[in-house]
Amino acid sequence: MSNTYFQFKQFTVHQDRCAMKVSTDACIAGSWTKVPADAKRVLDIGTGTGLLALMLAQKNQDVIIDGIELDTDAAEQARENVAASHWADRINIIQADASLHLYKDCYDFIITNPPFFNKSLLSHKEQRNMARHTGSLNYMTLFNIINDNLADNGFASVLLPVREHEIWADILRENKWSVIEQLNIYPGEAKPANRIVSICTKQEGIAPKDEHLAIRSMNGAYTTEFNKLMQSYYLDK
Repeated sequence: MSNTYFQFKQFTVHQDRCAMKVSTDACIAGSWTKVPADAKRVLDIGTGTGLLALMLAQKNQDVIIDGIELDTDAAEQARENVAASHWADRINIIQADASLHLYKDCYDFIITNPPFFNKSLLSHKEQRNMARHTGSLNYMTLFNIINDNLADNGFASVLLPVREHEIWADILRENKWSVIEQLNIYPGEAKPANRIVSICTKQEGIAPKDEHLAIRSMNGAYTTEFNKLMQSYYLDK
């Protein structure tokens, strides 16, 4: 059974009412993603527990963050997690369909850990199924949300499995966007990459800067690189 909460150095994420729990991949995405110093407004699509919004608020002291979440229980728990944090005055949780919500202004930066596993077997629990599968938010819909609500000079951070990221990259190319940076995540040093975090922009023809991160070494311990990346967030780093 998953823990009902996850304790970070500067905040706590309760997750007993959220379908998708705190994951190592999402923590990597939140820590690795760099929001430009001049960014003022950030959107977290599918905020879930509020994890990514909290991680970005911790390291970006001047940004205002909106986290939008479809699931009612998850949105309420995200609000509680935010209210208990140091950044309650800078994070706003919105319970709404991200594709239907009327956003007030464009955002300087958008981050998302969207649903995936669209070809896997559906689970019996509807809430978890909605959180994990692209039936509730497919990638073209996701692109349209980001495209419509990101400033022309803004950036978006997207976490996806490798195969799904190929689909995402195709959508970007077809719409004259580019991936400018990507982090290839390997569960172990001897294993193939299984996740990619990419930074995208509304410019075409830019070759991405590739980075690589193995979570565990050959002996099963966390790698030095992983420990260094997570040292601002994980209690034991």
